[in-house]
Amino acid sequence: MEWNRSDPSSEPDSSSSDSTTRPRPALKYEVFLSFRGPDVRTTFADSLYHFLVHSKIRTFYDDEELRKGDKIAPSLVQAIQESKIYIPILSQGYASSKWCLEELSLMVESLNRNQGHILLPVFYFVEPRDVRRQERSYYSRAFLQHSRKYDAETTKEWKEALQFVGQLKGWHVTESDRQGAVIDNIFSQVWSHLMGSYKIETDELIGIESRVKEVRDLLDLDGERLKMVGIHGMGGIGKTTISKAVYNEVSSRFERSCFLEDIRETLLKNDGVVTLQNKIISSILRHDSRVGDTSEGIHIIRDKVCKYKVFIVLDDVDERFEFEKILGKLQDYFFGSRFIVTTRDKRVLEFLEGCTLFEAKLMSHNDSFKLFGKHAFRMDDPPEENADLCEEFVKIAAGLPLALKVIGSFLFRKEKRIWREKLEELKERPFSNGVHEILKISYNDLTSTEKEIFLDIACFFIGKSKELPFYMWTDCKFYPESGVNNLIFKSLIKVNESNEFEMHDLIKDLGRAIVQAENIQQPWKRSRIWSNDEALDMLENGQGNDKVEALRIDMGDRDVRKLTEEGFRKLSGVRFLQVRHCNMTGDFSKMLPNTLWLQLRFCRSIPDDVNLKKVAILDLKGSYLRDDWRGWQRAKEGKKLKVVNLEGCSGLVKAPDLSSCRGLEVINVEGCYYMGGELHIGNFKNLKRLSLLGSKISALKGDIGMLQDLTEIDAPNLKEFPAGIGDLRSLEILRVTPADAPISVPAFPTSLKQLTISTPRFPNLPSSLNSLALSCCFELETLPNLVNLSNLTQLRLELVLVDEIRGLGELGMLETLQVSSAQNLKSLDGLQNLVLLQQLTVEHCGALEKLPCIANLTKLNTLVIRSCRILFEIQGPDASMGGSSLTRLEISRCPKLANVEGLIQPLQALNTLNLEGFPSIETLLLRLSSFSNMKKLLIDCGLVVRLPDLSELKNLKVLIIRGCTQLMEITGLESLESLQVLAMSSCESIYELPDLSHLEHLRYLNISGCMQLTQVMGVERLGSLEVLAMSQCKSIIELPDLSALKNMTHLDIRECSQLIGIIGLHKLQCTILGVHDPAFISYWKTHEMYLNM
Repeated sequence: MEWNRSDPSSEPDSSSSDSTTRPRPALKYEVFLSFRGPDVRTTFADSLYHFLVHSKIRTFYDDEELRKGDKIAPSLVQAIQESKIYIPILSQGYASSKWCLEELSLMVESLNRNQGHILLPVFYFVEPRDVRRQERSYYSRAFLQHSRKYDAETTKEWKEALQFVGQLKGWHVTESDRQGAVIDNIFSQVWSHLMGSYKIETDELIGIESRVKEVRDLLDLDGERLKMVGIHGMGGIGKTTISKAVYNEVSSRFERSCFLEDIRETLLKNDGVVTLQNKIISSILRHDSRVGDTSEGIHIIRDKVCKYKVFIVLDDVDERFEFEKILGKLQDYFFGSRFIVTTRDKRVLEFLEGCTLFEAKLMSHNDSFKLFGKHAFRMDDPPEENADLCEEFVKIAAGLPLALKVIGSFLFRKEKRIWREKLEELKERPFSNGVHEILKISYNDLTSTEKEIFLDIACFFIGKSKELPFYMWTDCKFYPESGVNNLIFKSLIKVNESNEFEMHDLIKDLGRAIVQAENIQQPWKRSRIWSNDEALDMLENGQGNDKVEALRIDMGDRDVRKLTEEGFRKLSGVRFLQVRHCNMTGDFSKMLPNTLWLQLRFCRSIPDDVNLKKVAILDLKGSYLRDDWRGWQRAKEGKKLKVVNLEGCSGLVKAPDLSSCRGLEVINVEGCYYMGGELHIGNFKNLKRLSLLGSKISALKGDIGMLQDLTEIDAPNLKEFPAGIGDLRSLEILRVTPADAPISVPAFPTSLKQLTISTPRFPNLPSSLNSLALSCCFELETLPNLVNLSNLTQLRLELVLVDEIRGLGELGMLETLQVSSAQNLKSLDGLQNLVLLQQLTVEHCGALEKLPCIANLTKLNTLVIRSCRILFEIQGPDASMGGSSLTRLEISRCPKLANVEGLIQPLQALNTLNLEGFPSIETLLLRLSSFSNMKKLLIDCGLVVRLPDLSELKNLKVLIIRGCTQLMEITGLESLESLQVLAMSSCESIYELPDLSHLEHLRYLNISGCMQLTQVMGVERLGSLEVLAMSQCKSIIELPDLSALKNMTHLDIRECSQLIGIIGLHKLQCTILGVHDPAFISYWKTHEMYLNM
C-alpha cells in the first residue's frame, strides 16, 4: 500500500472558509509526522494522522519505509523546513533507521534556529531516559551498526539529537495507555500551538487604544466569574475593530477561543442558527461539526463546549440573535469564560442577562482630523491652506471612522473646486439621513465598469483572492487593473497581504442594497443572487431570466442537492456560476452559453456535456473526476480557457489532454497524488503559472522555450529538466527539488529572481537573482562564482560540500545569509564587506575555524552560530561604533570558541540572547547588565559556575537556564518584574532561590531537576502562574498553600520523592497533573493525568 504524503482534505477550501476558520500561515504544512513504519504505521501513526487530517490540520505523513537511495530527498528536507510542528514517534526501532535519525537531526536543527518551529515527541513503548542515554539494547545495537557505516561526526550528531529530544516534555505511551486518549491530548497541544500563532487582522487603530483598554478592563480577566461585555454603537464606528484588537490581546489566556463574524447575515439563512452552532463547536472542539438541528447543537455545546474556559466574540448581532437558542445558558459555561457581543442595536444587549454595556463612541475631533488627513492627503496633518475645508468635512463625518476614510479617500488629489461641490452636496443631504449618503458619494463617482466590479466584490468576492476575478472582468472589458485601484483609493475596498479583497460591512451592505433595489419583490430579476434560498427557489421553479449575471449555490457538505438542466434553462446571461457540494445531472450542452467563470467544487457528479465554449476559468477543485470524463473533450473546444484548477481531484491518474487550449495561463494540479507521467505544455504560449506540487508528474514535454509569459514553475519531482527553459524571458520563480537522481540543468533564464534547486549540476547563475537556495547538493564541491549576483538579497546553502563561497564579498545587496551543514566550508571570506547584511546564520560547518570581523556590518540584527565544532574566534563590532544593531545573538555548541572579541561591547538593542556550551561563555555573561533591553535570555552550559546579578534586566520576559550543573545560586531574580517565563531545569547544584512573590506577571515556572533545591519561596503569591513544573526536585519536602493560584492549569510534581503533601491541591482547576504518588489526586478533577514516567 502506498501512503500519501499529504491530503487535500487536510486544508479547508480557502474560498469557502467561514469566519471561524483560522488564518493560514505561509508554512506549507502545520504538522510533520516522523516514524519507523514497521513499529507504528498500522496502529498509532495511522490513527494520529487521520485524526489530524479530520481536524483540517495540514499534515505531512512520512514513512521511512518508502525511501529509495542513500540520500535524504530534497523534497523531504523542504517539508521539514516548511512545517510548523514536528511530531517524531520514537519507538524501539526508531534509531535503527538512518532516515529517522537524519530527519530528527534536521528537526532539532530547525528548532534551534528559533524560527517558530515546535517539537512534540511521542515516546512509544520506550522510556524518555532511554532515548536520552541510548544505553538500552534496542538503541545501543542500532548505533553499533551505524558506527560501521557512517563517520563518527554523523553518529554523534544523531545521538545529540536523541539526547535533546529525550529531555523534552512529550507523551509516554505504554501498554496500559488508551492510545485514543493520548492522540486526543496530542491534538489538543497541536491546536493550542497553532491557534497561538494566528492573529485576526484589524483595521487602522487610530484613537482606539483607550477603548480597547476599557473593554479589556470590563472583561475582568483575572476574575473567576462568567462575564459578558456588549459593545454597541452605530455602523462604521469601530465595534469590530475594537473587538478584534481585544481578541488578539487576550485570546491566548483561554483554553479555547472563537471569533464569529457576520452573525446578522448568517441568521438571515434558514439554517442560520445551526450554521453558527457548527462554527462554534468546530472552533472550540477543533474538529468538523455536523449538527443537524438546534436542539442537538445545544446538547453538544452544553456537554462538550462548556467544560472549557472559553473566549467567544459574537460580532454584529441584531434582533434575531438569541444567546440561549444558539449557545445555551450562560451559567453552564466554565468559570472564567468571557464573551463579547457587538451590535448596532443597544436593545439587543438589554435582553442578555448579566451583560455589561460599553458604548463605542464617535472619534474625538483630533483623532478624526488625523484619520481624515491620512486618507485625504496621505499624511497625519493636512496642509494649513486646506485646514478650513478639512474642518468642514470632519464636522460632517461627525467622528464616524468609516465616513472619514471614505470621504477622505474620495477627495484625495481632487481639485478644491470638487471639494467645495461635494461639501455643498453633503450639507444639503445631512449625515442624519444615514451614512449611506456619504458612501454613495464615492459610489456615484465610479464609472459604469467600476460599479460592476464593486458590486461583484460586495456580493461574492469579499475574502477571496483578486487574481481569478481579474480574468473574468478582463473578458467583460471591465478594465480591472485601473478599476480595482480606483476602488482602493476611494477606500471602498482593501487588498490585504494575502492579495484578498476586504470590504467594511456598511459598504458591503450598500453594495447589496443597490442590487436588491433592482427588483425588491422578484430576486430572480436581479443581476446577482448570492442567497442559497433565493438561488434554489429560482432554479427549482424555473424563474430565471437573462438579467442574472452571477449566481452562487453553496450547500456545504451537509445537505447535497441535485441540480438539473431545467433550472438553468433561462439563465443565458450568467457570466459567473459558483456551485459547491451539489450533484449536477442532465443535458447541459446548451445551458450557460455566456459563462466565463465556472466553479463546480466538491461535486460528486458533473455533466459530461457541460458548456465550456466561453469559459475562461474552470475550477473543479475537490470534485469527483476520472480520466474518462467526457468533459475533457468539451474543454478542448474552450478556446478562451485561461485557468484550470484541478486541485485535490484525486481520482485523476494522468493529466488531461488540454493541448488545444492554447490560451491557458494557469495550471494547478496540486494534491493530485495519483497523477503521474508527463505533462505536455508546449502549446500553452500564454502559460504564467504551473503548480505540480503533490503530484507524481516527472516530465514536462513540448518546446518550453516558447512559453515567454511563464513566471512560476513549482515542479518538485521532475526527473529531467525541460530543454529551452533558459530561453524564458519572464520566469521569476523556479522550484525544482527532485526526489531521486540529480538532474542536469541546461541554462537558467536571465529573468529569474527566486531559485530553489537541489542538484549539483547547473549552469551559470543569472545576475537577476534576488533569492538563491541550494540544498541537498551532495555532489556539489565547488560553488559557481557569485560575483555577478549583484541583486541577491537572500542566500541559503544547506547540505553542500563546498569549501568556500566564491564572490561572497561582492554581494553588496545581500540581507540574509544562511549556511547550514556545509561540512567542508573553511572560510567566509568577504563577509566583512556585506554592509547591508541583516541576518547571518552559520551552523554545522565542521571545518570553519573563524569568522571575519563583522565590525562593518552595522545593519546586522540577527547573528546565529551553531554547532561549528572547531570555530575558535568571532570578531564583533568595536567600541568606536557605539554599540551594535544586534537584536538577537545566539552562540551554541561551539566547543572550541574561546575568543568572542568585540561581542563584549555594549549591545543596547539586544533583546534575545542564547548562549549554549562554549568556553568563552562567561566573557559574555559578565556583560549581561549592559544589555538593558533584553527580553529573552537562554543559558545552557555545564561550565557556568556563577552568573552576575540580573536585577538590571528590567525588561526581561523569558529566562531559561538549563543544564548549568555547577551553578549554585542566581541573584537578582526577585527584581525581574516583567518576567513571564522562568525555566531552570537540570541545575543540579542550586540550593536556594530568592523570594519570587514580586514576579506578578510570571506565568510559567519550571525548576525540574534542581535536586538540591529545598524550597520555593513566594510561589503561593504568583497570581498569574499557569504552569508549575518541578519534577525531580528530590530535596523539596513541602510547598506552601497553592489554593490562591486560580490561573494554574498545569502542575508537574513527579519524582519529588521527599514531598509529603500539598496544601490547597483540591481547590486548583488544573487540566494536566503529573504526580509521584496517586494518593495526591484522591480529590482531583482533571481531564488529563501523567503518572510517574
